[in-house]
Amino acid sequence: MLLVDAANVIGSRPNGWWRDRSGAARRFVESARDAVVAGRLDPPVVVVLEGRARDGAAESTADGVEVIHAHGIGDDTIAALAADACDPSAHPAVVVTADRELAGRVRRAGGDVVGPTWLLDRLA
Repeated sequence: MLLVDAANVIGSRPNGWWRDRSGAARRFVESARDAVVAGRLDPPVVVVLEGRARDGAAESTADGVEVIHAHGIGDDTIAALAADACDPSAHPAVVVTADRELAGRVRRAGGDVVGPTWLLDRLA
């Protein structure tokens, strides 16, 4: 399972996303779905949205991508999902983030972490 800290990944590029957070989230989710359909990403992909970005994509599952709305702090939602997905008999969860604190929480739970560039290269 690939878990995406959408705020962190979207915020890693200074392309004006802050002027339209919901639009940036919508475009990001569409790009993730396109990448799964094209075979550049393996499903399942879980995109966690928080704050105003939640207005850009409804909670749903389509084309191998699930959108989850964090109802509190997004990092807490991602860390909990990663911990739940880290079954020793399966592949660990992989979280996409550059947030050091979140990365540490994920690794302590048995998950792996990759940076935003790893994902953005696959979305292009």
